[in-house]
Amino acid sequence: MAANENPQDERTEPAGHPAAREFRMADLAEEAGITVRTLRFYRERKLIPPPRREGRIAWYNEHHLARLRTIGALLERGHTLGGIAELLSAFDTGRDVGELLGLENPLVPPWSEETPVRLTPEELADHFSEDITAENLSTSLDIGYLAVDGDEFVHISRRLLDASTELVHQGIPLAAVLEAGRQVRAHADALAEVFTGLIRTHLLSDVLSRIAACEDVAPQEADHIGATIEKLRPLSKGVVEAELSMAMDRRVRAELAQWRREEEPGEK
Repeated sequence: MAANENPQDERTEPAGHPAAREFRMADLAEEAGITVRTLRFYRERKLIPPPRREGRIAWYNEHHLARLRTIGALLERGHTLGGIAELLSAFDTGRDVGELLGLENPLVPPWSEETPVRLTPEELADHFSEDITAENLSTSLDIGYLAVDGDEFVHISRRLLDASTELVHQGIPLAAVLEAGRQVRAHADALAEVFTGLIRTHLLSDVLSRIAACEDVAPQEADHIGATIEKLRPLSKGVVEAELSMAMDRRVRAELAQWRREEEPGEK
């Protein structure tokens, strides 16, 4: 064992400071229920971040311990170390949760009523099993379905997560589900532009033009913007839902008619 990795008791903070647990390598391995050799292997594979160094001494902390427990849980679920590495690497490239939830503009309350979902890496893996790949994770982060917050993922929508999970369980590859999600997002953005164009042009043109000219806007006018948008929320949702339902009816009827035409020659 290297000189800077000899077993020692947990490092203690001076009296009056909050306890911040730090471990040397052997202590961390014992706490995680693995061998020092396994811990070294995980570190070499970059499955855990580098330790904090104080001279020749390497200190590990609770974050390292949480990572090791996550790795153990994923291994118990049958995931390979390669898949685990891909999953954990998303923590270092994830979007900020504030960006995901669109918290940068407090003037107008969020239009969406979606409920974000917090997931540990093993819970995310349970949803999508072997479909958890570096490419799929990158796509999910790029689309905005996922963000990273500490040692957890945050999915932007419970309904989208449940729908994606069910589609994958029905046999559709996650990559195809995500590509469909990207296309739906593009169409949804176009629909949103239609509705916001109506609001801009016919309901809020005066106040928005003064905002664009950097003129002062009274508090009641800002409230008017939010109230106007809030009133139109159920109308826009109703229009989109009705149109999508009728479009699905048309598409299904067209598909059935096509199948019948393709079957007719063989029925003679």
